Order: sequence, then C-alpha cells, then structure tokens
Amino acid sequence: MHIPGWVYVLLFIVFDIMMTLILQQGVSQNDTRVKLASPLTGVWGMISKMWEKGNFVLVLNLLLLGLIYLAVIMAFNRFWIATPVMFVLIMLISVIEHFKVSVRYETILPSDLSFVSNGDAGSLMSFIPSGSGGLIASVVVAMVLVVVLFVALSHFDARHGKVFGFHRHEANGNDDDSSERAVKSGVENNNKESDSNTRSKSLGAALRIVFILIPLLLVTGFSYQVGQVNTFTNSFAKTMGYIPSMWDSVYDAQRNGPLVSFLGQAHPKVMDQPSDYNEATMKQIAKRYNTEAVKINKTRTSKMNDSSVVFILSESYSDPSRVPGIKLNHDPIPNTREIKQHTTGGYMLSSGYGGGTANLEYMSLTGMSMANFDPSLTSPYQQLIPGEKWTPTINQLWGSKEHSVAFHPYEPSMYLRANNYKKFGFSHFYSLEPPEVIAHRQKIDSSPYVSDASAYQSVYESMKKNSQNEFVQLATMQNHMPYHNWYKDNDFKAESTDPSQPLDADENESINTYAKGANITDEATAKFLEQMDSLNKPVTVVFYGDHLPGIYKTASADQKNSLALHTTDYFIWSNKASGRQGYKSPDGEYSSPNFFMAQTAEQTNSKVTPFLAFLTQLHGKVSAMEPPVVNQIQGWSRIPEGQPIYLDPKGQPMAESDFDKETKQLMHDYKLIQYDVTAGKGYLKDAKFMG
Repeated sequence: MHIPGWVYVLLFIVFDIMMTLILQQGVSQNDTRVKLASPLTGVWGMISKMWEKGNFVLVLNLLLLGLIYLAVIMAFNRFWIATPVMFVLIMLISVIEHFKVSVRYETILPSDLSFVSNGDAGSLMSFIPSGSGGLIASVVVAMVLVVVLFVALSHFDARHGKVFGFHRHEANGNDDDSSERAVKSGVENNNKESDSNTRSKSLGAALRIVFILIPLLLVTGFSYQVGQVNTFTNSFAKTMGYIPSMWDSVYDAQRNGPLVSFLGQAHPKVMDQPSDYNEATMKQIAKRYNTEAVKINKTRTSKMNDSSVVFILSESYSDPSRVPGIKLNHDPIPNTREIKQHTTGGYMLSSGYGGGTANLEYMSLTGMSMANFDPSLTSPYQQLIPGEKWTPTINQLWGSKEHSVAFHPYEPSMYLRANNYKKFGFSHFYSLEPPEVIAHRQKIDSSPYVSDASAYQSVYESMKKNSQNEFVQLATMQNHMPYHNWYKDNDFKAESTDPSQPLDADENESINTYAKGANITDEATAKFLEQMDSLNKPVTVVFYGDHLPGIYKTASADQKNSLALHTTDYFIWSNKASGRQGYKSPDGEYSSPNFFMAQTAEQTNSKVTPFLAFLTQLHGKVSAMEPPVVNQIQGWSRIPEGQPIYLDPKGQPMAESDFDKETKQLMHDYKLIQYDVTAGKGYLKDAKFMG
C-alpha cells in the first residue's frame, strides 16, 4: 500500500513519546531518592505533573529526542530503518541506566563516554549486577521483535519508508508498461523527465542535509547553554519545568528526564567565579596563608620529601559490619580496626557510593574538593584535567618526576589515568598494559581482579630497590564489583538485623563475597605495613577506602542511612624509621580526601606550603566535606537542599548558616583558591602558593 506522509508524521510523534517514556523507565526505580511504587509510577509521574503542577519537562524531552530522531531519519532516508535503530538504541540506554542506578546510584554521565572512546567499553560490563540475566534476555527479545515488526511494516509500505526521492510510479509495479510509454513519448520527453528527476534528487539531498544539521545544532546548542544562567536556553528550559538537581544524578534524571539531565551535564561549568576574584584578592590570600605557614613551621622539623609517602586507594574498602541493618558472623577487618587505634585514623566521608573512585583520588592528590565544583562537573579526571594547563598535586613536592611512581593493577586508560598521571608528574605508571606492566598480577580463586597482596608486593619491591625518598600512588582493584561467590571456603555469612526484611539471595551472596574480600585486604594490608617497617628509610602510608560497594540494596532503600553509606575507613601510619610511629592526630577521627596531604604533613612533622597551611587551618574547623549527594542525613533535616555535607570533629553534620566568621572566611578562601587553580588565571602559581 502507499502510506501518505501525514501517517509518517503521526507515527513519528507516537514513537517519539514511546521512546521518551522508555528512557524515563530506565531511571524510575522504587529504591531511589524518590520513593516509587514501581518504575511505571515514575513514568506516569512525568506525564501527570503536566496538569497537576503545570510542569512540561516531558515535552522538553520529547522535543530534544524528536530532533535527534529526525536527524537519524534524514541520515538513513528510510523511516522503517531509522525507527528500529532508534528503538534498539533507546532500549539499550534504558537498561544500562537501570543497571547503573541499581549498582552505583548514578545515571549515565557524559564523562562515561570516555570509556567507549578510549577502548574501555568492555570494562563497563563489570557493573552489571547479579541476577540480571532475565532482564537482559527480555530486552534482547524485545529488540528482536521491534526489528521484525519494522521489517514487516517496510515490506507492506510501497515506498519502504523512503522520505526523499520517492516517486509514485515506483509503486505501480509495471516496469514494462512504463518503458513502453517512455519509448512512445519520444526522446525529448524522456530527457525532460530525467532532468526533473535529477533536480528532485538534488533538492531532496539538500533538504536531508538541512534536516540533519539543524536538529543536531539545536541539540548541541541546548547542551552548551542549558547549564548557564541568564541564557535564553536556560530560561526556556526552566519555563518548561527544568529544575537542575545535579548533586544527585538519579534524582535529576527522574525529575527532568534522562536526556535533559544528560545534556545539562555535557558541557559543565567548572565553578562560579567568586565576585571578588582578582589578582589583588589572590595576593592577599597568598600573604595570609604564607603567614600561617610560617607560624606552623616554627614547630615542624622536617620536609615532606624527607620521607617516602604511599597513598593507597583501596577499591571499595569499608567495614560491612557498620552498614545499618547488616550483621556478620565474623569481624572482617580486625587488623584495620587495631591499626586505627594506634595511629591517626578514623572515618572518611566519601562523595561516592558504588562508584566515583577517580573523584576521591583526585581530591587526595590535589587537595581540591568536589564540594566546591559546580554540580555539572561530575568527573575532573575526564572533564577537567585533560584541558588544564596547571594541575598542582602532592607528589610534586618531591621535586623531580623521577621521585613519583604510580601503580594500578588494571587498565591504564580507566579514568584517563595514563594521561592524567603524566600531567601530575609521575615518571612511571605500572598497570596491566605495556609499556610498564606491574610486576605481580596474581588473582584469588575465581576473582577476575589482581589481588591486593600482589599490588602491595609490587609496590614493596619497587620501594626496596630505591634508596631515595619518593611518593607512591596505588589504586587497588581486588574488591571491585561485581561479587559473585569468588572465594573458596568463604565462611562469612551476612544477615539482616530485621527479621521482617531479610536479604534476598543476590544481596546476600554479594555481601558475603565482599566481606571475604575485605578480610583478605585487611590481612594483606597488615603484612604490607610489616614490610614497610622493615625498610631502612622513613615511610608514611595513607590508606583509605574510596567508597562503599553498591550492594546494600536493603540499607540504601532507607535514605536515613545516607551518611553511613558514604563513610569509609582510613588511617595514616608511619614506620619505625620515620620516628613518628604511633603518632595520633587529635583531629583525625573524621576526614575527607582533600585534607589528606595536610594530615600527611602533620603526621610526618613536615613544614607546610601556604596551601597546606590553609588546609590545616580549615580541617581544624571542618573535619570532612562532600558534595550534596543526599538531603536526609540520619534524620537531620537542617541541611538545605543542594548544600554540601560538612561534618564537625564529632562527625555531626553542620549547616553553613551555623559557621562562625572564621569558618566562613576559610570556606570562601577555599573557593577562591580552587577557582584560581582550576578555572581562573593561576595567580597563585607565580606566588608559589602550592609548593
């Protein structure tokens, strides 16, 4: 049959609505910040708020997806080909969103695209949670059915979905008669028809290009301006109901739609420029904290590079017995618990849950805080550092890059580490890939990851060979998810403390496997410290878990557990040769990674730079800080929506309105310093503020 053009237009609108709602379903889960009875409740909420609240953000998503859909149709010039391609892509994105939200409580972010562009797409498979086979099979079947349906529709359509270049005589099915008429009409008429067809094809090609470029330019322009206040795009989006909430990517996607949320973060703003940012202000800050550094250094006797320092980011390391509602039959981390009793250590506030490793690493190495960045900047390793001209890091205090070495028993391109470590000033980066392959790569039982014991052995042997002091960065992999009953003879058993809410089989298996892995790490870490004690040179180790694993479905369903699920274990330990073994800082019970370099200077009794003096002073006022990823904290309701989380020395949340004058000044100075380094003109570089 010949399908008229208006039918294509009608189907285009219907399919656009269907695909938009499929995307919405991917982020609509009942165990997220917004309590939903089912995923369909979240989808219906996007629709119903149009007449309930006058919020038309769904229409905004329809317009944007429709523009992309139109560009794809024009590219293929076949409605029945472009549409199933779009449906398959949308279903794939939706199921990935579902997995990522389940595992990491995080939606697909623009920074995730670097995994694909850098050849790491396969590593994304590790984030698929246990028990997902049924869902994957269902989605694959749905994709196949969609393709079959549209192949059939194309077969019954005389024009086969062709948008431009279709002529009605193509549907007549009588080529012999057409040829006969052409001969009878004469050469002149034939030439006219040929010229007409040529002009028609040229016009069709030109229109296709126009309808590809204009939609893509509109979508690109939207992504560049929607995050910028006082722009037409931003005002238009907010008129449609867009309320950016990027401190919580899942909530943001549920509230604004996954497409609008994604585009809102595609071109992030680094930071808002402080109103008083200028050269004169930065000179005052440099002078202020240079004076503070002189004061601190009167009682310090060493320099940072008088010791070797090892930063250990222990993947997903935390105490599972501290998770609300979880009870284990054995203590999984007795050695860590003992170590923290006799050295600086306690609990670290993490900006991630189930993910965000590179952000914690960034904060520890730079002293900058994710809490100061604009919410649209979600991954400095991928969105910020590649374009920076100046990136001061703690290892640079050891002088020549030959004194900075990094280890990571995994792919070097993950989070662009290979390139970023070069920019940081590391001379060597040992990973699983050439040119510098890590020495030990043993795995435990059926685990797919290199053991922490192997990673530690590689670091120990490297340090033993080097008589000079150095800075060593190690990011481990042993406890990376998923957790599929990897270990033999695992006697760890987890259970719920609430008999009415037992753990399901998948959660139980994950926690049991994770607890055993944490226990293995606990033992390996104790042995590593013994090795460091055997070295005849001063060594200080900063050990921290970057975040909790995203396996606690029961605990994470209760938002009052947010603080507990963002608190890991850390310690700062020194060996015998350092003369500082047993030192325990009075301000070390709570911390966050941005303070580690200042705490290391205190642990080693080292003189400080103006920047370290600033961090030391700030840590005395604010023990820990993280971006505003949650709103309810243990039932503590005074934190305004969108405010970063600040903890006092006792681990209690603080509101910015409760800060004293000195703390407010320090927090403002922090934003000025971080803006100057990451987005400003770098006035502090010439002032030698960082080191």
